[in-house]
Order: sequence, then C-alpha cells, then structure tokens
Amino acid sequence: MHQLAGLVRRCIDDYNMINRGETIAIGMSGGKDSLALLYAMADLRRYHPSNFNLHAVTLKMGFDGMDFTPIKNICDKLDVPYIIKQTNIARVVFDEREEKNPCSLCSSMRRAAMCDTITQLGIKKVALAHQNDDAVETFLMSLLYEGRLHCFRPVTYLSRTDTTQIRPMLYVKEDLIIKLIEKHNLPVVKNTCPISGVSKREEIKILLSTLKANHPDIKAKLFGAMQRLPLAGWEK
Repeated sequence: MHQLAGLVRRCIDDYNMINRGETIAIGMSGGKDSLALLYAMADLRRYHPSNFNLHAVTLKMGFDGMDFTPIKNICDKLDVPYIIKQTNIARVVFDEREEKNPCSLCSSMRRAAMCDTITQLGIKKVALAHQNDDAVETFLMSLLYEGRLHCFRPVTYLSRTDTTQIRPMLYVKEDLIIKLIEKHNLPVVKNTCPISGVSKREEIKILLSTLKANHPDIKAKLFGAMQRLPLAGWEK
C-alpha cells in the first residue's frame, strides 16, 4: 500500500495535479484500478502538503448485476463521502444507437455525466484510475489503429465544463494493483458490459503480452518514449 501511495504521490507532484485545499472527486467504477486509486488517495490525504479532500463518485451505467454496496462500505470505512449517479448510458449506446464502436460513445457520455455530477457537488477536479498499462495500451492503439502518436494526458482541462481530469496512477503497473487487491481481499465489482474483454484494447493487451515474452521491459520502454518525446501534455 505504501509503494502504491508513493508512486501516486510522485505522479501527482511531477504533473502538479492538485492545488492546496481543493476537493478531488474519484471516479469509482468498482474495478480493481479505481479501488487502488481510492486507497492510495485516502492514504495520501493524511500527509500530502496540498491538504486536499476527497469525494467518491460512481456512474451507474445501467448494466445488470452490478452491486456497489461493497464500494459504499469501503468509502464509509475510509471516511470518504460517496454517491451513485444513475445514468442511461448502456441503453443509449447498445439499444438506441446500436453503436459499432460503443467504447467511443460510452467514453464521451461517461465524461459528460461525470463532469455534470461533480459540478453539482461543487467540485472542479476528478481523478481517473488509468494506470501505466492503460497508458501504454492507449498509445499503441492510437499508433496502430489511427496512425498517430497520441495518448490521454496526465492532466486534461475541459473548457466546456470548466473541470479538470487527473490521472494519478500513471506510474503504477497493473501487476502491483492485482497483488494489492489479492493481498487485502478487496471486493472488486465485476464489469457486466457485454463487450468487456473483446474490444480492440484486448487485442493490444494480447499483442503486448506476446512481445513481453521476448522483451520483458517493452512496456517500460514505450512509456519512457511517451515521456521523452514528449507527447502533448506529458511534459513534467
């Protein structure tokens, strides 16, 4: 847990993510990454010089079989206020629009819903749980499928809603998160999205796993290249 919090703090400080005294919303999907982010930020809140506050937010997408009661219990234990916002995103994406590329529309709708929710709470900044592997995969997806060098930014200001997204876990590798979840037996909420595990991102995961067999440091090299280029918004 201390290793996780240390990596999160370094990322926050490298990219000047948090201002003194502000409240940070945490986007809680209930998955392993958002659980790790919640614990790291709750730990960091105790001693980080910015003296920030927390408020956890879950967007309920409309998929069946997802119970967020364990997340509420954890937030209560960590003394983090928590709300669940009901949305109709699943119905719009899969039933009304029947999207061929549902992830893109889903992402846009989730971003809009999250911005609207935190604004209603009087919060201007949300922490998202994208970690190191997510960044490398997104970079490769943009390169191979779109023919461009691109990835989401550590800090993204959304002018239309006057809100900011931060990604404090970019230095945290998925292996560490899995070990933490298993060691502390944290209650991961299973994602019941019908295309979970069958998207283009899954193809990239398989490709990276194949490359890693002969090049164990492939992800570290790709992430280093993203920072050294640097990609837009990736300057420390």
